Amino acid sequence: MTVDGVRVSVTRKRIRGLYLRINPLTGMVEVSAPTIATDWQIQAFVRDKMDWIQRHRGLTSGGRGEGGGTDAADADGRKSGSAGSAGSGAAGAGPVVGGEWDDERRRRARAAIEAALPDLLERWSAIIGRSPTQVTLRLMTTRWGSCTPRTGRIRLNLMLGLMEPRFLEYVLVHEMTHLRAANHGPEFTRLMDGYLPQWRAIRAELNGGVRPSGRE
Repeated sequence: MTVDGVRVSVTRKRIRGLYLRINPLTGMVEVSAPTIATDWQIQAFVRDKMDWIQRHRGLTSGGRGEGGGTDAADADGRKSGSAGSAGSGAAGAGPVVGGEWDDERRRRARAAIEAALPDLLERWSAIIGRSPTQVTLRLMTTRWGSCTPRTGRIRLNLMLGLMEPRFLEYVLVHEMTHLRAANHGPEFTRLMDGYLPQWRAIRAELNGGVRPSGRE
């Protein structure tokens, strides 16, 4: 599909919303759309995000994001899409987000997460019945997130800011669930099944990518 001179790769999935990202290797605009979405709806969505597309394609060189980072936007235009270390029972990193993290890349990742967090926290605090006392962002090499149930403090990996929005949501829900179930026992699994029935599929997808090393 071509929209206003921009080539767009469209993949239809059993999802509810429209998601857009820029492939870090090719620079191609990629859209994930519900199976029932019409071409017109997809084209309108892409046109609405054209400023975002041009801005973030301009930050790439030769179609490759900084260090292979992935930029993404959801149907609301938010960038963002778990906790613990890769290879553990938690999430890994779907898109490749390795490479050097200079000040600009950190700024972009932080801005993306900070833009998405208010809505995510409002929604999931109501569902889970718990709210973190503090959410801090930092670049971590072994974990996507962590939670200290005693203090209510949650930490999120800055890498999530250059990944699809649903990865950030999964990590946040995972950590907020620890405010009710401190470990990964049956109660934690039961709660996660209720909050995000598809969480295992998301985890499996994320674990297929390049991710931090180490064990939980």
